[in-house]
Formats: sequence, C-alpha cells, structure tokens
Amino acid sequence: MVAVEPGWLRGVLPLALAAVLAEGDRHGYALVQELTVRGFGTVRGGALYPVLGRLESEGVVEARWEPGEGGPGRKVYRLTDVGRARLREETSGWKQFSCAMDQLLARDAEELP
Repeated sequence: MVAVEPGWLRGVLPLALAAVLAEGDRHGYALVQELTVRGFGTVRGGALYPVLGRLESEGVVEARWEPGEGGPGRKVYRLTDVGRARLREETSGWKQFSCAMDQLLARDAEELP
C-alpha cells in the first residue's frame, strides 16, 4: 500500500470522513481503522479530531457519548442531513477534479522528461 501524502490527506480528510460516516455511525478509532483499510494509511488523532470538531461545528456531523464496555465512554459520530447534502455536492466536485488530474497526469512517470 502506498502512503498517502500528508498534504493530500489534510485536503481530503473531511470528505473521506463524511463518506465513511455515510455508511454508518462510528467512533474515532473505528474511523481511523476504516480509513486505514481503505488505503489512507494511519490517520493520527491529532489530524482526525480537529477535523471532526470542525465538521461538528459546521453541522456536518453530530456526536453523542456512548458508555464504554468495561472502559471509558466514547464519542460516536453521525452524518447529519446537512452533511449528506454536502457529501453529494463535494462528491460531484471531487469527480470533476479527479478527472482533470487524471488527464493532467496521464503520462506514466517513466515518460516524464
């Protein structure tokens, strides 16, 4: 698995989190695990939680505390209706951006001067 460039990750993390949360509610560690499985590498808490906090303040996600099983409680995040609307909009924009980048980078690295 190729590591995702840190700058790229910072740029796409809000969209990636919304996409994962569209599949179901998750706590922070489960979000990190899912992003790892999906090829994003390990997302550290120092990157994850500020983004989740910002998404919460923007109304994209909401959080609730759930009691822990034999341990401390944890915050579980859910995508809101506002978040679903934003995800649809940003997915469309991402597809256009991705297509433009694919065309720009169409040459193999070996072909570059």
